[in-house]
Amino acid sequence: MDFGIYETLMLACLVLVLGRFVVNKVSFFKKYNIPEPVAGGFIVALLSWGVYAFFNKEFTFNEGIQQGMMFIFFSSIGLNADFSKLLKGGLSLIIFLGIATLFICCQNFLGVALAKLMNLDLRFGLIAGSITLTGGHGTAGAWADDFAMSGNPLAGAKEIGMACATFGLIFGGLIGGPLAYRLLKKSNYKEIADKAHNLEKKSPHTKEEKYTLQKVSYQSIMTTVTMLSICLVFGNLLSEWNQQFSFKLPTFVWCLFVGVIIRNFSTHVLKSKFHNESIDILGNVGLSIFLACALMSLKLWLIVDLALPILVILLIQVIMMLLFAANITYRAMGKDYDAIVLSAGHCGFGLGATSTAVANIQAVTNKFCPSYKAFLIIPMVGAFFIDIVNALILNFFITFI
Repeated sequence: MDFGIYETLMLACLVLVLGRFVVNKVSFFKKYNIPEPVAGGFIVALLSWGVYAFFNKEFTFNEGIQQGMMFIFFSSIGLNADFSKLLKGGLSLIIFLGIATLFICCQNFLGVALAKLMNLDLRFGLIAGSITLTGGHGTAGAWADDFAMSGNPLAGAKEIGMACATFGLIFGGLIGGPLAYRLLKKSNYKEIADKAHNLEKKSPHTKEEKYTLQKVSYQSIMTTVTMLSICLVFGNLLSEWNQQFSFKLPTFVWCLFVGVIIRNFSTHVLKSKFHNESIDILGNVGLSIFLACALMSLKLWLIVDLALPILVILLIQVIMMLLFAANITYRAMGKDYDAIVLSAGHCGFGLGATSTAVANIQAVTNKFCPSYKAFLIIPMVGAFFIDIVNALILNFFITFI
């Protein structure tokens, strides 16, 4: 059964409503920050599997809306990337980005080596590596599309990718807190009373920050839609131009680059103001609909034979993340309280997503004390810089496998 663009959009929105209901009702999903489109999308994917198993019928959804929403999400990341904030992070941000880059290389070396050992297509090693674990669901879907359209299509890439990203999201939230508590107890840090968190917020906002806190309006939404559409048009044009070279970047990375250029040229040269909340809202809408489309169209029956070897790779990746965060991230960031919180955050986005990383550091700081350095560095590295670094490293690996 084929669904057109309007039917696909309607079903994607219904999947989001279903996912919200399930997440609110199931404490496990709520505790570990499972995204609503993931929860709802997997339920629909399981139903599709049942229909295929009993009636030999497949559902086919329109892919145009899925791809467009993916590009909107990555464009929004670029539009939110103000390079002036990089200076606030200073040397610590650069060091942490270097650590995260090293870990991406380790993830991919491990994934490819284990895939070769298990006689899998080596691209599955990258899917069970930084594509899904550092990259998350959005990057998983983007690279799965690239693998599917390559000269040697990779069957099951999307299904495996979404499953790996969900696995990473869960374990990223599971291991960060316990690792931080172990390091904190080892260093004799004491928990603090709840009243210590009742800090007064007296810091004045800058003019830019006041603007971004204004109410979302028709004008702010339309301005953001205009910038997003420019990112999509020029991102696709740059991607077509890039096809003539041996080193190729996915279209979503070009859309992100265009967003970065628009943001920083407008902010620092034209002195224009950006409404960050509008960008966040439309970016999240794009990501949610993209994930809902991607997950409800999964053909789970294609990954049954790959389930066990991929699971083995993922479990070894989790062990490596724990060892890396405890012995490298913690030490390189200074072996102090901030380093412990950053290690917990690294577990979050090294296996899951920036939201998981933020949840990890919130869980630690709520019981001990604030870490302003962690709350500055983790969102900047996890939500923007790491996507660019990940794409460049993945292109390097794909060239040689």
